[in-house]
Amino acid sequence: MSWIAETLIWLPAILIALTFHEYAHGRVASFLGDDTPYYQGRLTLNPFPHIDWVGFLMLLLFKFGWAKPVQVNPYNFKKTGIKQGMMLVSLAGPGMNILLAFIGMIILKWLLPYQAMEWGQMAIALLYPLIQINLILAAFNLIPVPPLDGAKILAGLLPDRGAALIYQMEQYGMLILLLLIVTGITGKILWPLANFMYGIIYTIVF
Repeated sequence: MSWIAETLIWLPAILIALTFHEYAHGRVASFLGDDTPYYQGRLTLNPFPHIDWVGFLMLLLFKFGWAKPVQVNPYNFKKTGIKQGMMLVSLAGPGMNILLAFIGMIILKWLLPYQAMEWGQMAIALLYPLIQINLILAAFNLIPVPPLDGAKILAGLLPDRGAALIYQMEQYGMLILLLLIVTGITGKILWPLANFMYGIIYTIVF
């Protein structure tokens, strides 16, 4: 299969995964009382406001990347504290990706009896990337290194002193993350975690 054909198959999955991930962040922040995502136009399923073109290109080429982060002002939260609120907002993105992968697996199971038909083959060919990309994006964002969601999730679980340390790391977060990617450490976390989640979803559905 040519790179162009493969890209056309993966593109819908990438756009859906990125868009729903960031939309979930914004929707939970809005639910907690912060209107920042609304005023910045991020409470939409239109993919273009959510795309970071470098992260998008990384997803196309290497099957993992990122979207434009949703800006959140935790001081606007009315239904929870700052630390817990940021944990919930951060959980929403990977949680949405895992949910989409789960739904995709259910649809895939329903389609398998029709895989001999042309339309069934086409639908299955689009579903596999949807499941995989969502799990890869979820796994990548669950890595507990700033600025990824996993860091804020971990901060929400730690005592205040530990959470403060996580947030202090943010100024070096991109450098640390780049170092982990270049050395291959990220891949050693990413792929086993994505495969683990795939196994759980597959076991539940099938």
